[in-house]
Amino acid sequence: MSETQTTTAPRPLLLADGRPAVEAWSLDPALRHLNHGSFGAVPVVAQERQSLLRAEMERSPVVWFPELPRRIAAARADIAGFLRVDSGDLALVPNASAGASTVYASLDHRPGGEIVVTDHGYGAVTMGAERLARRWGGRVRTARVPLDADEEQAYEAVVAEFGDATALVVLDHITSATARRMPVGRIGAEARRRGIPLLVDGAHAPGLIAAPLDGVDCDFWVGNLHKWGCAPRGTAALVARGPLRERLYPLIDSWAAAEPFPDRFDQQGTLDSTGYLAAPAALDLVERMWGWDTARAYMDELAGYGERVVRAAFAERTGDGSEGDGSEGVGSAVDVGMPVPGMRLVRLPDGLGRTRIEADALRDRAPGELGVEAAFTSFGGVGYLRLSAHVYNTPADYEYFAEACVPVLCEWARAARDGDRYGAA
Repeated sequence: MSETQTTTAPRPLLLADGRPAVEAWSLDPALRHLNHGSFGAVPVVAQERQSLLRAEMERSPVVWFPELPRRIAAARADIAGFLRVDSGDLALVPNASAGASTVYASLDHRPGGEIVVTDHGYGAVTMGAERLARRWGGRVRTARVPLDADEEQAYEAVVAEFGDATALVVLDHITSATARRMPVGRIGAEARRRGIPLLVDGAHAPGLIAAPLDGVDCDFWVGNLHKWGCAPRGTAALVARGPLRERLYPLIDSWAAAEPFPDRFDQQGTLDSTGYLAAPAALDLVERMWGWDTARAYMDELAGYGERVVRAAFAERTGDGSEGDGSEGVGSAVDVGMPVPGMRLVRLPDGLGRTRIEADALRDRAPGELGVEAAFTSFGGVGYLRLSAHVYNTPADYEYFAEACVPVLCEWARAARDGDRYGAA
């Protein structure tokens, strides 16, 4: 790796008045926020919009709730425009997992039916698939996709699990733990040819991919707006195309149950739906200030810079793989077969994040002991730092992590390895 590759940093984005982009958010300045991909971050303008809507709801609830379906339909149209899909194909749901649960609850009973997932699947969505398979008296078949698998290898690994009993395929658009894409277009075409329904978990796709459903032939697609879209949490899209969509009903029955899809999702009793209505304010902020294309390019460039800086710091501390030569060292570039813009993986030192529980423990320690919010993940017994950048992040965030956090993580890893040796003795 050249010195230029390591040190060349993108110019931070600014607001129209010259202030740093982070000033449009209410994030704690005492922390470095390097984990946008998990829970997102809602800009102040969307927070204020949601607060005004809640105040309006509380002033006149009898006026508010009868009018709410019409307002949700208008917000749904705005969100559909952002995703570049037809508003008649899109329903709003609380999150991607809720959208998956809606699909699971709506499918016809398939005695003995099998569900194909991958070993990169999001845990909650996979657990829902396992529960559905048990109801059917079938089983879940897990396709093993190596982290470095290219499009052809990933496609072959998933399709190899298809069989006569396959009743549903559940596939990540962008994987959560491993920050890679899956070839959803090719797999969707093959599933369609065989008459197998496909559910795509696109939780990370809205905002990160300009038109996430272009070229994707699937029956159901779910995506979170609170991640890169920065919408209030509890806002996600369920896109359904084809005849199976008429079987989709909200998990809560309400007075619109007799309406067609997606209108019946617009009325959900007394749920607080202000997040849906405030979502366009968040999407519009990014478009007004920088434009989404510029924002995406910046996020990708910054994530790449952060990965190089942090990886070089690990290599310097460990003397392991500093040239990125494809070895398995902590300083080596992680070979992700179908990488994702705006997200990167950095391998952690041996002893850290070997399981999901260990990785979550690192996440929970990091704010108090390292001064950062960060994502630590695990795949195949290896721990990773998952970087996910947004417009409010700057090169200084990753430089801080490299200088202040990497030495501590190396010490934690050494202590964990020592503990393993003592335990084995």
